[in-house]
Amino acid sequence: MSKITKSRLFEILSARHLNNPYSKLADIPSPDNFKDISVASKRIKQAILNNETITIVGDYDVDGVVSTTIMLDFFKTINVKVNHIIPNRFEHGYGLSTKIVDLIDEGLVITVDNGISAYEASIKLKEKNIDLIITDHHTVGDKIPLAFAIINPKQKDCNFEFKDICGAQVAWYLCAAIKKEMNLDVNMGNFLDLLSVAIIADIMPMTALNYTMVKQGLKKIKSSSREAFKILNEVMAKESLVSDDIGFFIAPKLNSAGRMDDASIALEFLLSETSHSANETLSLLDELNNYRKTLQEEISKKADFKTDKNDKAVVVWGENWHEGVIGIVASKLSNSHKKPAFIFSIHNGIAKGSARANSNINLYELITKASHLLLGYGGHKNAAGLSLKEENLEEFKNIINTELRNQNEDLHIEPITLGELDVSSVDLEFISIIEQFEPYGLENHRPIFKISNASLVKYDLIGRDKNHLKLTLNSDGYIFEALKFNDSNKDISSNLDLIVSVSKNEFRGEVSPQFLIQEIL
Repeated sequence: MSKITKSRLFEILSARHLNNPYSKLADIPSPDNFKDISVASKRIKQAILNNETITIVGDYDVDGVVSTTIMLDFFKTINVKVNHIIPNRFEHGYGLSTKIVDLIDEGLVITVDNGISAYEASIKLKEKNIDLIITDHHTVGDKIPLAFAIINPKQKDCNFEFKDICGAQVAWYLCAAIKKEMNLDVNMGNFLDLLSVAIIADIMPMTALNYTMVKQGLKKIKSSSREAFKILNEVMAKESLVSDDIGFFIAPKLNSAGRMDDASIALEFLLSETSHSANETLSLLDELNNYRKTLQEEISKKADFKTDKNDKAVVVWGENWHEGVIGIVASKLSNSHKKPAFIFSIHNGIAKGSARANSNINLYELITKASHLLLGYGGHKNAAGLSLKEENLEEFKNIINTELRNQNEDLHIEPITLGELDVSSVDLEFISIIEQFEPYGLENHRPIFKISNASLVKYDLIGRDKNHLKLTLNSDGYIFEALKFNDSNKDISSNLDLIVSVSKNEFRGEVSPQFLIQEIL
């Protein structure tokens, strides 16, 4: 079988985007095909002209914070004053809840990145004679809220062409519809920097519309006039940005606010008007993110210890595990155990949980099988949130395991390699081909390769804690080094089959290719 060389790599990656109907920003779908977007924009126009109170209700994750930022920035641009509320995870719970409705007395409510499961809250708003416009992208359940308008591409009767968009994109499209309805002069392209962060952070498929928006958005971040992005560019000091810069560097900082304290800190950062305030809030986000890493590690160990290897899913719980990190722990355990993971934190007899999976199993549909036990739930195919009484956890665990035993889907999708790598062809040009087809993400994975039968020349443990493995290897006479992060195993075979990715290593002005080991087979 022929190995992957530069020309073969280019061929494979360019084929991924051959049939993208939205390859240029000029080609992206218009807002008009969203169900209810026309009535929503007319109602908002009426509210603006009548000086009604408009309240934006966001969410505490990156997508929710960015959605809120876009709405606030848009209304500020057109000189309309609006109120906003981002629920506190610990005080209010998720999204538009009855507790949030208690804080609103009049006018018009617009949700962003939430609302499709807010049935009780919608009734309460109706009783208070307050109109509700929902913008959301989460799965539509059986109980649809009573709203003046619902803009969500996942509604059965919504004709918007591309369903897998994040909450910030739905909010952006509503702003575009308001612009059109009121004949306003606003450049909607100015929000692409923010949009790209939300699309990546919410792990949307990196194809079609999302691919084009993020490709342009990453360039916009580099030239952005927002104080938040100026300081992040300074800190990262990179010529150009890739999706991993958002996924592993920017998004965790923004997420840490809602996870550990209050999402308003991340909102304040994104809306910073001076470099001083951007600096101050970024320092606070860094502190919260470091605290998050410590807690995450502690809870991951406890959750891992409680995991039964024979179960079809990881379903574990603990008293007062920090609610802000259980989603990341679920993601980590789902990947390490290669099956869906449900992690619950118990407080006063109530178990709040986060579920994650990387498979063709639809988590939302799976959880629905146990809906009679649940106090509430919502989410997507690969990520969901739920709550139930502590006494029902064992039964919930049994239902999930039984359902998974009775279906034929793989519990975990293994990453697919592009093929056997010609190690000698990996140079900066090889890497520039990979970078040319950025951004990568779900359904458009960053290329990974197989290297078979490499001989071990030597190994070292590196890093301050000696917890990263550096291997010197020989593949068909070509000597190269490969790193495996967070692995201190010294028991290494003399001949190895590896799955690797390749990236650019920038150190003291020197740029060289770097092999990163994803898995030793």
